[in-house]
Amino acid sequence: MQNEMQEKFEDWRGKETITGKHGGIRAASLACVVELMENMVFLAYSTNFYAYFTKSMHYSTTKAANMVTNFIGTSFLLTIFGGFVADSFLTRFTALVLFCFIELLGLILLTIQAHDPELRPHGDTNTPSSLQAAVLFTGIYAVATGVGGVKASLPAHGGDQLDSSKQSLISAFFNWYYFCICLGGLLAVTIMVWIEENKGWSLSFVISTAILASALFVFSVGFPMYRFKRPTGSPLTRIVNVFVSAARNRNGFVTDEEEMTQSHSSTDKSIHYNKFKFLNKAKLDNKISATQVEETRTFLSLQPIFVSTIVMNCCLAQLATFSVQQGSLMNRKLTPTLNLPVPSLNAIALIIMLSSIVFYELIGKRISPSHNNERSRSFNLKRIGAGLALTSVSMAIAAMVEVKRKHEAVHNNVKISVFWLEFQYVLLSFSDLLTLGGMLEFFYRESPPSMRSISTALGWCSTALGFFLSTVLVDVIKTTTGWLSGKDLDESKLELFYVVLCVLNTLNLFNYIFWAKRY
Repeated sequence: MQNEMQEKFEDWRGKETITGKHGGIRAASLACVVELMENMVFLAYSTNFYAYFTKSMHYSTTKAANMVTNFIGTSFLLTIFGGFVADSFLTRFTALVLFCFIELLGLILLTIQAHDPELRPHGDTNTPSSLQAAVLFTGIYAVATGVGGVKASLPAHGGDQLDSSKQSLISAFFNWYYFCICLGGLLAVTIMVWIEENKGWSLSFVISTAILASALFVFSVGFPMYRFKRPTGSPLTRIVNVFVSAARNRNGFVTDEEEMTQSHSSTDKSIHYNKFKFLNKAKLDNKISATQVEETRTFLSLQPIFVSTIVMNCCLAQLATFSVQQGSLMNRKLTPTLNLPVPSLNAIALIIMLSSIVFYELIGKRISPSHNNERSRSFNLKRIGAGLALTSVSMAIAAMVEVKRKHEAVHNNVKISVFWLEFQYVLLSFSDLLTLGGMLEFFYRESPPSMRSISTALGWCSTALGFFLSTVLVDVIKTTTGWLSGKDLDESKLELFYVVLCVLNTLNLFNYIFWAKRY
């Protein structure tokens, strides 16, 4: 990774930044606060959209489940687009303001629909009209576009405020950043979900809109203290040019002297120097620098790690779909008059996760040696692998819980407690903490400075592809096996679907280990 002297940052006037005045912990902490507020809003509706789509918009359960996974998947997939814009054309600050405003417009549209009865279907059996569906989908996908840009640019912007030579400070930032993701999620699945289920979606959308507008204001307040990295053009275009040049000069020969001359002119790291050697042929083109070749080589090296996490996120998608359906058929009573909203099962898992992050930052780091670059790389790869392993365990337990739930419901006409689902919620949440938290820091550290937004977006993009894979798997298994074709879960074989996910993720774990050892 480039050191601080090789990275050029500017203040808002375009002048050289001043240490102590621009950037630093105070500026980076604003990114954490904004992520807390934005994630609180995003999870408030995304974790409970299933209920909104079925109860308020009267979509079928299967349709609603796929709408949720498609919405969440699109939101995270668009982080690649948001990261590309932030790295190529705008500063990360400008990109975040733009995309946050788009998300705000989408929320306002959904708020109007929730308040106006004419924009929602009448009766319990009517599905939305063409106009009502158009308003709904315009709103939710405007939100998805905004979420994609915010989640891609915000962590990279926060990391840019810190001296990249201070590895422990960068690590601490990403740990606290993930802490704020979890804290926002905790507030979403407790306070916000309670409001949605007890006070209605109209009030929930109003509150969400106000919180997101406040987050945009808080972020903008830090404008004078931020430091900015100006975009240097499209990194994807540079990568394509390297490939084209390598292909054009495939019959050429790069001498050892040329290799040494070019490598000394490169400012990027060379940990992947011996990989993808065919790219060296691009150096025969005078328009292609060694830095561009190393940038391409580094980005390519990240891809196997990225691809190996997709199946894990397919498993995670079940918390927003089938786990909600399971919970709706279980005993949710906390008191004779108070039912527990199923998404609120995340609360216990999030509290444990928040405590573990605080413990590690305040105590764990004091008794562990400071990490250098190599140790940090190894630590994050092991962290991601542990998350993948935990996912397989969670799917096995989810299958066993579903067997027990269905047996008691079908044979004994008894609804078991919804807290049986807590096992899969806790395990999958910790899996997400290890995997996504590790990916955000790993991809930021390993990526070239000119590609940090689009590289950190890979973590979110993995979530997107996992949710889309879930939609495909549900449709394929429903068509080929009939396991998920029952009119409700008591007549389906959801436990076998969980077994399939467990097997797929275990095979994927071995695939990940293969690539991680060769990184």
